[in-house]
Amino acid sequence: MSGVNKETGNSLNAVSRSPVEGNKRVNSGVERPRVESGPESQGKVKREGWDELKREGRHDLVRQSSHTASNKATMLAMPQFGLRDNLIRCELLKNEDIYTYLENFSFFIGTYNVNGQTPKESLRPWLGSTSTPPDMYCVGFQELDLSKEAFFFNDTPKETEWMKAVSEGLHPDAKYALVKLVRLVGIMLLFYVRNEHAKHISEMEAETVGTGIMGRMGNKGAVAIRFRFHNSDICVVNSHLAAHIEEYERRNQDYKDICSRLLFRQHDPALVPLTIMKHNVVLWLGDLNYRLSDLDVDDVKDLIAKKDFETLHSYDQLKRQIDEKAVFVGFVEGEIGFLPTYKYDTGSDQWDTSEKCRVPAWCDRILWRGKNVRQLHYQSHMDLKTSDHKPVSSLLEMGIKLVNEESYKNTFEEIVRSLDKMENECIPSVTLSRREFHFIDVKFMQHQAETLTLHNDGQVPCQFEFIQKLDERTYCKPWLTANPAKGFIAQGGNVDIDLEVFVNRSTATELNAGRQQIEDILVLHLDRGKDYFLSVSGNYLPSCFGSSIQTLCQLRDPIQEMPLETIRELTLSGDETRTLIIDKPLDIPKEIWQMVDHLYRNAPKQGELFQQPGLRSEFVEIRDCLDTGMPDSLPGSNHSVAEALLIFLDALPEPVVPFSLYQQCLECCSNTSQCKKVVSLLPQCHKNVFNYIAAFLRELLKHSTHNSLDVNILATIFAALLLRSPTKQDLAEKRKTQEFFQHFLVQDLS
Repeated sequence: MSGVNKETGNSLNAVSRSPVEGNKRVNSGVERPRVESGPESQGKVKREGWDELKREGRHDLVRQSSHTASNKATMLAMPQFGLRDNLIRCELLKNEDIYTYLENFSFFIGTYNVNGQTPKESLRPWLGSTSTPPDMYCVGFQELDLSKEAFFFNDTPKETEWMKAVSEGLHPDAKYALVKLVRLVGIMLLFYVRNEHAKHISEMEAETVGTGIMGRMGNKGAVAIRFRFHNSDICVVNSHLAAHIEEYERRNQDYKDICSRLLFRQHDPALVPLTIMKHNVVLWLGDLNYRLSDLDVDDVKDLIAKKDFETLHSYDQLKRQIDEKAVFVGFVEGEIGFLPTYKYDTGSDQWDTSEKCRVPAWCDRILWRGKNVRQLHYQSHMDLKTSDHKPVSSLLEMGIKLVNEESYKNTFEEIVRSLDKMENECIPSVTLSRREFHFIDVKFMQHQAETLTLHNDGQVPCQFEFIQKLDERTYCKPWLTANPAKGFIAQGGNVDIDLEVFVNRSTATELNAGRQQIEDILVLHLDRGKDYFLSVSGNYLPSCFGSSIQTLCQLRDPIQEMPLETIRELTLSGDETRTLIIDKPLDIPKEIWQMVDHLYRNAPKQGELFQQPGLRSEFVEIRDCLDTGMPDSLPGSNHSVAEALLIFLDALPEPVVPFSLYQQCLECCSNTSQCKKVVSLLPQCHKNVFNYIAAFLRELLKHSTHNSLDVNILATIFAALLLRSPTKQDLAEKRKTQEFFQHFLVQDLS
């Protein structure tokens, strides 16, 4: 089941133009689309106008920024500098202090979990709360839409509604351009700049990462933008981390996943993608969901009544995790002098009076990382009562690097002259720390890495790149990655390259079957220099993950207890040979039985089953248990076992409904009897698995009052795994597969 990962409105246009007929300026200072005819006092904006606004592309003013003299990337991309771009860039960065100076700009950072509500009140008390208009706004929302449509299809009308509310709530004393909007399900980030600054914004990119179930679904995760303002690189992250007071370790894991998986492409394709931390300043906001531990609700409310926030903060999970350097290392958060922002009765300032009676907590936070940043205020906004959270804002004064054009030109020309001289004198050369790498006991979805250090022992900077071998499309096997795969090294400098091995669903099958081994040769090429050859080897431990249903039904013992040759024969041979392994194959793979049986016995009433992710450390234990048969019962939480089952189905080389029958399923999806007929055509072991899983899910639906599962949720999750498309699946096909599988959930077809 692939996670939803959609950037909405690649770049948005709110250009400040001269007024023309049919267009109006509004007091928010943001240029608006066409309004309907009728009294202007109605101020009713057409939905089509906003949709047109989102389609227009990057803000015209921002597009101009790629042509300003202060944009170094443009100069470095000029053809006459060719492959020397990175070398020049390196020297420019080393000498940046010579041609830049600092100037302060104000950044308004806001975060608001809106609990699926529509805007019911003006956002001006929050967004327009500063005495003077900020230079930039970074406004983040969480739980924008809690409907199933938003979760499964990432489509919501509330995006437009909240975007309109924000635009109307900005400081009235300046004109702002909406530069970027990015959304993942209910997590949305809006980026506005004052019109006069737009021409200095460049290298704008946006990315999203889902950290929900299977590490991909977007019910939790982050959206982020990165951009260059003048000569400073800035990254803004809006995240929604795992909920519930006891789940701080899962929140820590979400943070680490976001940091490792969120990568921004660079305009120069020769450069490796940028991570979050590769920026001068990182702004991190959102519903981080860290709670207050070791205090009951009455103690917390008593400290709140005394406004003893310092004592209360000492029980804050985020503070404790930062102090232990578990998360947000190097980040700063201002002093908290406001009431906890969660949880209130909607429409009031009253603490949660529901049956759960949540302990108040500072779930909504704003942190930053980088130099020359000063916080002017950090506060909540109690006037807003739309949600069960209160919005939070921080006003930051940030020292931005501006370029002295004359100094920059002189520095640039001196670097070019110096490189010309060195290139005429010397040939690049490097020393490698090692040339052989061996990975022991590689396992499914378990990362291993070895480090190669390159030392530039030559007389000039050099550029390196791993290159393809003859008749091969990529420089390495799909389970191997060199990070970075290309780059440059200053004279006398070092670069560490991580050679990373990671076996996933796309590579496990070939390794399980013995058609591939952990073996490869990498060719490291120096520009204008020689090639170096690196040997990569290792051994892979076969796993039930990525093995076929037919193969696993032939294995009564755990897969890692079977001789590799036996597994290879089972995978490569026909049915007549398989009968030589065991007299009677299993009805279903024992691994599926173990996971389903565990959930049947322990989790029929478990809330958020198949929707909340498990812990990665527990998945490792579950995988090892299934692959080795030790111990007899599965370890880990119900959520971890449930996610392991989904990962298992996702990794099957041939899905439960074989690819050959996929089209037939789509064609008969609305006819129950025809759907049953298709299932009857499945190979026997596939049919057994299909019916077994469907029966288990029907059993879960009997406890829907406790586990909150329904037919739509289960059909959406499991149809994507049981009826995988042999090609890219469009939205219409996705809906048809769900309709097909629903027939087996709403009635007993045994």
